[in-house]
Amino acid sequence: MTQIERIEYMEQILDEAEAATQVLLLALERYRALKPRMAELEAYYTSPQWMRDYEDDCAGRLPEGLRRGVLSEDAVYDLLHMQNVLQAMWEEA
Repeated sequence: MTQIERIEYMEQILDEAEAATQVLLLALERYRALKPRMAELEAYYTSPQWMRDYEDDCAGRLPEGLRRGVLSEDAVYDLLHMQNVLQAMWEEA
């Protein structure tokens, strides 16, 4: 690799790393801002209220057009699991 090729290659790495770092910074800021609300979601998901809402949904007592992903048995669980995966990945980084 010539000197010029090396400098151009390293410049490319710098550009990519700066862009990725900026994206990660913005994502972390957004994630940090959402953490209190995600704690509310987890508290709801593990509460008797969630179970009542889930049972009402299963019984057809909720409006048809209502978005109800939060009442699926997997959506919130998967999100909470992903939080743990991200935490582990961050600690390894």
